[in-house]
Amino acid sequence: MNSLSVRKPALRLVTVATATALAAGPLALTGVSTAHAADDHGRASAAVLRTDLDVSPMNKPVNLPLAVSLNDVQAPQSAEKTTLTATLDAVDGGRPFSVLRAEVADARATTTPMKAEGITTLAHARLHVPGLPLLSLIEVEKVTAKATCEVGENPVATTELPGSVTVLGKHVTLTGQGPAEVKVPGVGEVRLDLDNTRTTARNAAATALELKVSVDPLKQNVAEVDGTVTLAEAACRTPRPEAAAQPPAEQSAPSAPAAAVEPQGAPAETNLAETGGSSATPYLVGIAIALLAVGGGVLSRARRRG
Repeated sequence: MNSLSVRKPALRLVTVATATALAAGPLALTGVSTAHAADDHGRASAAVLRTDLDVSPMNKPVNLPLAVSLNDVQAPQSAEKTTLTATLDAVDGGRPFSVLRAEVADARATTTPMKAEGITTLAHARLHVPGLPLLSLIEVEKVTAKATCEVGENPVATTELPGSVTVLGKHVTLTGQGPAEVKVPGVGEVRLDLDNTRTTARNAAATALELKVSVDPLKQNVAEVDGTVTLAEAACRTPRPEAAAQPPAEQSAPSAPAAAVEPQGAPAETNLAETGGSSATPYLVGIAIALLAVGGGVLSRARRRG
C-alpha cells in the first residue's frame, strides 16, 4: 500500500518535469524567432499653423493658453481650411476671435513604399492674437514648406518665402540672413526666424516661419501675449529599403517531408530554421534526460522500500 502511494507521486513528478522541459524548447525558440524589429515604411506630416501662446488678462493672476493648430495632418492625409476661430474665457467677454484668415491653407502628407512627403502652402494670410483685433500680428503673401524622403536619395527640406511681410503694421524685408526683429512702442515686439530646415540620413523637416511673440496690447482686457507661432511646417522619414523591396507575404505551400526538399549532402543543421530549432536544443534535451534519470532513481528507491 505504501509502495503504491510513493510510486504514483514520483511518477507524476517525473512526467510533469519532463513535459515542462520539452515544452520550454518551443517557447524559447519562439522568443528568438520573434525578436526582429517591424519594418519601417516611413512617415510624413504637415501643418499650416501652430500656436503656443500664453494670454494674460488684465487684473487676473492667471494665464490662458492659446494652443491651436490648423490642418495638422499625418500621412496619408490632406486638409484644406481658410479660417480658424478660437475662444478664450475672460478675454473680450469670451467672444470668439479669428486667429488666422487665409485664401489658401493647405497641408498634405503622403507615404508610399518608396517615398514619404509632407507639403504645406499658406497664401494671403493674416494672423491675429487677442488684444489686437485690428492690427495683424503678421500678414504674408505666400509661404511653403516641403519635406521629401525617398528611398535611395538624400532627404530634402525646402521652404519658399516672399520678399517681405508685414509685422505689427510694419513692412519687413526678408533677406534670409538670420532672424528679423520688429519692435512697436506701446504694442510689443516680434522676432522672426526664417527658413529653418534640417536633414539627417533618413529624416527631413522644414519650417517656413517661426515667430517669437511678446505683445502688450493693453486693450480688450488683455495685458500680455507671449509665446511662439509657427507658420507652414512639414516633416518626413524615409522608408527602409528592405521594407520597400519586400514582396507581399505568400501563402505557405503544402508541407512536404524534409528529405524531399533538402539538397543532397546538406548539413543536418539546415533543418533548424524550418523546425524552430537552435543551438539551445541540445541543452534542453539534456535537461529532459537528466530529469528522467532522477525520476528513475526515485522509482527504484520507492520499490526497494516497498
